[in-house]
Amino acid sequence: MPFADFVGLAARLFEATGVGVMLVGVLASVAFAARDARGPKRAGAYRQLRQDLGRAILLGLELLVAADIIRTVTESPTMGQVLVLGLIVLIRTFLSFTLEVEINGRWPWQSRPGDEEGAGPPPP
Repeated sequence: MPFADFVGLAARLFEATGVGVMLVGVLASVAFAARDARGPKRAGAYRQLRQDLGRAILLGLELLVAADIIRTVTESPTMGQVLVLGLIVLIRTFLSFTLEVEINGRWPWQSRPGDEEGAGPPPP
């Protein structure tokens, strides 16, 4: 198997994995939310659903970006393809950042509350 074919297969596997992660994440998130909506965790079921969906989408997007980057290695890209890839990566990165804010309520580069130096117990 030539190297270009191997790398192309890797890109397709990353894409399939990214889509699979999102599909399984959506199904699992909805199932967990349905379970929680009928139990004692009813008040937080919707928020948990949004967080779980966001995590699944975020992980899937990361895998899709990796697939796009790997695919660029296999081809001899034209300037148009590079610009399209750059735009796709920018859009997916923006989506990743907004999902991170939605899930955790802070930007990815911000520390978690209580993670500041001198706050909380020392790490094990």
